Amino acid sequence: MSGPPCVQVVDDDPSMRTSLARLLSGAGYSYVLHASGEELLAAAGPDMTGCLLLDLRLPGLSGLELQEALLDRGCLAPVIFLTAHGEVEAGVRAMKRGAVDFLEKPVTAEALLSAVATAVAMDGAARQFRAELSTLKACVATLSPREQDVWLRVVAGQLNKQIAFDLGIVERTVKLHRRSAMKKLRAESMADLVRLAERLGLSLDKA
Repeated sequence: MSGPPCVQVVDDDPSMRTSLARLLSGAGYSYVLHASGEELLAAAGPDMTGCLLLDLRLPGLSGLELQEALLDRGCLAPVIFLTAHGEVEAGVRAMKRGAVDFLEKPVTAEALLSAVATAVAMDGAARQFRAELSTLKACVATLSPREQDVWLRVVAGQLNKQIAFDLGIVERTVKLHRRSAMKKLRAESMADLVRLAERLGLSLDKA
């Protein structure tokens, strides 16, 4: 289901689905309507783009159970919950699991469209970040074990002479490994090397 952002609507009330469809269509969003969580799960996958607009109380799987099932399948599309039952505890649980918003029916068009816009923007940013991270990991995978060792020691603040002593090699070799690592990582400066390590969540403590 990859492609342009799409709002996946799950609500067992036909009139509510129709109302949401008109609202989303009028705002320029594409959408798919589902009457149950099971119906959505039959088509859901990790490549789903856009956001999910879920009713909290559904026949069969509840909204919270559906959210959990989607996460188990690797679906990271942002979730917005709609409910006619102002359940604070359920809202807290939903938000802790990553829900973008928890709106109580009847919700205004402005509030709903604002939440959808936020969710779709978050999904786009998250997908771009994951794509860039995947590219970076591919670059790191091209480093030799020695190049990676030198890179991490450099970003930890060690001088070339310190690295050479710790690794039992000459300083000239350290410089060669450092240059090679920078080229493979497409880094132009020490600051670039540090940022790359931080984005990968690597420890910058001195080795």
